[in-house]
Amino acid sequence: MFAVHLLAFYFTKLKEDQIKKVDRFLYHMRLSDDVLLDVMTRFQAEMVKGLERDTHPTAAVKMLPTFVRSIPDGSEKGEFLALDLGGSKFRVLKVKVSEDGKQNVQMESQFYPTPKEITHGNGTELFDYVADCLADFMETKNIKHKKFPLGFTFSFPCIQTKLEEGVLLSWTKYFKVRGVQETDVVSSLRHALRKHKASFIDIDVDVLALVNDTVGTMMTCGYDDQRCEVGVIIGTGTNACYMEEMSNIDLVEGDEGRMCINTEWGAFGDDGSLDDLRTEFDREIDLGSINPGKQLFEKMISGLYLGELVRLVLLKMAKKGLLFNGKISTAIRTKGKIETKHVAAMEKRKEGLQNTKEILMELGLTPSEEDCIAAQHVCTIVSFRSANLCAAALAAILTRLRENKKLVRLRTTVGMDGTLYKTHPQYPKRLHKVVRRLVPNCDVRFLLSESGSGKGAAMVTAVACRLVSQRKQIDEILASFELSEENLIEVKNKMREELEYGLKKETHATATVKMLPTYVCGTPDGTEKGKFLALDLGGTNFRVLLVKIRSGRRKSVRMYNKIFAIPLEIMQGTGEELFDHIVQCIADFLEYMGIKGARLPLGFTFSFPCRQASIDKGALVEWTKGFKATDCEGEDVVDMLREAIKRRNEFDLDIVAVVNDTVGTMMTCGYEDPYCEIGLIAGTGSNVCYVEEMKNIEIVEGTEGKMCINTEWGGFGDNGCIDSIRTKYDKEVDEGSLNPGKQRYEKMTSGMYLGEIVRQILIDLTKHGLLFRGQISESLRTRGIFETKFLSHIESDRLALLQVRRILQQLGLDSTCDDSIIVKEVCGAVSKRAAQLCGAGLAAIVEKKRENRNLEHLKITVGVDGTLYKLHPHFSRILRETVKEMAPQCDVTFMLSEDGSGKGAALITAVAKRLHNVGEN
Repeated sequence: MFAVHLLAFYFTKLKEDQIKKVDRFLYHMRLSDDVLLDVMTRFQAEMVKGLERDTHPTAAVKMLPTFVRSIPDGSEKGEFLALDLGGSKFRVLKVKVSEDGKQNVQMESQFYPTPKEITHGNGTELFDYVADCLADFMETKNIKHKKFPLGFTFSFPCIQTKLEEGVLLSWTKYFKVRGVQETDVVSSLRHALRKHKASFIDIDVDVLALVNDTVGTMMTCGYDDQRCEVGVIIGTGTNACYMEEMSNIDLVEGDEGRMCINTEWGAFGDDGSLDDLRTEFDREIDLGSINPGKQLFEKMISGLYLGELVRLVLLKMAKKGLLFNGKISTAIRTKGKIETKHVAAMEKRKEGLQNTKEILMELGLTPSEEDCIAAQHVCTIVSFRSANLCAAALAAILTRLRENKKLVRLRTTVGMDGTLYKTHPQYPKRLHKVVRRLVPNCDVRFLLSESGSGKGAAMVTAVACRLVSQRKQIDEILASFELSEENLIEVKNKMREELEYGLKKETHATATVKMLPTYVCGTPDGTEKGKFLALDLGGTNFRVLLVKIRSGRRKSVRMYNKIFAIPLEIMQGTGEELFDHIVQCIADFLEYMGIKGARLPLGFTFSFPCRQASIDKGALVEWTKGFKATDCEGEDVVDMLREAIKRRNEFDLDIVAVVNDTVGTMMTCGYEDPYCEIGLIAGTGSNVCYVEEMKNIEIVEGTEGKMCINTEWGGFGDNGCIDSIRTKYDKEVDEGSLNPGKQRYEKMTSGMYLGEIVRQILIDLTKHGLLFRGQISESLRTRGIFETKFLSHIESDRLALLQVRRILQQLGLDSTCDDSIIVKEVCGAVSKRAAQLCGAGLAAIVEKKRENRNLEHLKITVGVDGTLYKLHPHFSRILRETVKEMAPQCDVTFMLSEDGSGKGAALITAVAKRLHNVGEN
């Protein structure tokens, strides 16, 4: 028993001594975590260089855009062919992808050799050979009669400008084919396939995608795990790809969504950035390679070089007398005699030492036990360094992904492939352990690609087919929102007709654009002064204001206001309840301001269509914007307010004017700009007023002077005159509204409805399987979930797609990046049409004013208010552009009303008081 312990002790001591000896000799190959963190930082800097336009040409790590913008979502289906060129064998595959409620992939494949005369020949021979192999495969599988989409895995660095094109930068691994560099390999493949066709050998394929093997790996694993957004190959060569934000890729137009970047990390260090870590053995390997000075990182890592590194180390140790008693065989001097498969065999846990002895003896050596232990440890250090370097670069990619997403902790999957990773017994475990140590804030799942990058090429092709099909369907749906110049001219002309109908006595009663006289006959002249109360009712908030107007050289308007909520039960209760609530709010404000006893003149901004017989009388025509209080329509709202004040019996007010918010906006801006004769509201609702010649207003007595007309243009189209541009989504929104068949123009242009149109489109796209994985969530079924503010946020140019996803997630919509792009596109189509329709309608009004005055050219200002105009990132610009295009003879300035229509109501009250006093005098 003692003898056994003694022997075990001797062996352990022997092993320790040999390990220490090798450790001392290969000191520079043993990398600490501090060194790896430094490598990680260096690689992050290289990634940035490769992505930026200015530094890309000189960057060692090329960061090549692949034009793969989407990973599989599980809905892919169809039959595809794939070619896989880049390793020791060439492979042709037929891949059948079926959905049927569960993802399923069936594959048939055939390997073909890649002899040296092909890998070192010329380009024409290479692509003719590829075409021959494809023809043979199709003949063998009896599929020559069918047409197939084809994906081409080409495992060499290419510059791509689209998915189906790639210009070879340089050959790597052992390929050295003449006349292919700096040419489009897809064109070469297509040319070879056409030659086949001309020879009556029928190959009917459509090459849709060129992908790197790394991208193929990511896509293969992405089909099984949709969290997979990184692909890594550690085999004959090494490389990685990952999904980068488009906004960070300077080399490609556009900043929406993501794109897979093929890092080509094998060239890391080609600019000297790793020289301090490279050993004499790395330099010798490089000098003896077919591409000296290139792919230096790959030469420290990949399967093509590990065996040779081990051979060079063992040879030098033997020459120094540290191994084999200084004896050297011919085989150990011969390049390529130790391969990566030998390194893997020597490192096996149980039989590793025995394997080492056998391999060394095959090399003509007579190793001792000590030699075997030392040789095995050399293999461990060389392969461990490989795993460490890979881990550092991968950790840099994972950190970038986490930072791109602005996450404290990242959960992601890395697709893995390559013979070194698959066949080396210790490699995966070492790599995983180091990665997790370097990035403790990343939860990483490593997923082995079982079917290789050929399946990945088919998946890229399947995704490309899906995206083409989806794009076509989305374009068809959104095409119904596109307005041609002819459409806009027709809207302008129809609006002009409706304006005239509303002004004429015989057609006014049936006109959809009501053209309501406001009895506002003057604009501010600067002499107005005094204190006025103003009320502003038109949405879910009610505002009470005290406005102090000072005249003279230092004219000014000072305002004090308080906002009160109008609960839904009040909006849709009885008229008495609504006006009692309004009076309660007024009482609170008067108390708050300490003026409850004062009898002030009051202007009432009432933003609903009213038929007025004078400036202080207005009978409600109909409720809009979600109000539905009973016993109000047809009644004079000023009388209803007076009655409510009487019922409260606490104060009295002099109600001088009832005005529309549009008129209030015009008056507010008119106080600053005498050219302002139009008021536009583009917010919850949509409306316009303008100053019309009295002689044109047949429904009011008198022909002298001017009067402001409240168009109530929201009802434009209620007679069917714009049905040709209404979509099925507009009809769905209309049918689900409180007032079906009414306010059709408003329902296509205002903030209250745009979000609901978007929601209806999203439901339709989801039903077609084009969004949210075909799952209609409860949130999406909820009417009103999409408020206009969300459209404004989503369409903001400053907003990254991740923030768009967050908005959608807040709305209970679990979206992918692709979903977010589509949602943003839908919002853009809906809001653009709204702005163009508003612009065409406004062009009709400015053209009418120009013709009223018999002018060649009109200079006019439009006072504007409303959340849609103010807050939406593009609405105001598109509106202005449309007006300019539709009314080229009018110079239209848009002036934003900073103080809202409440100030306008006070100004109208002040003007009415001034005119009343003038009349009395």
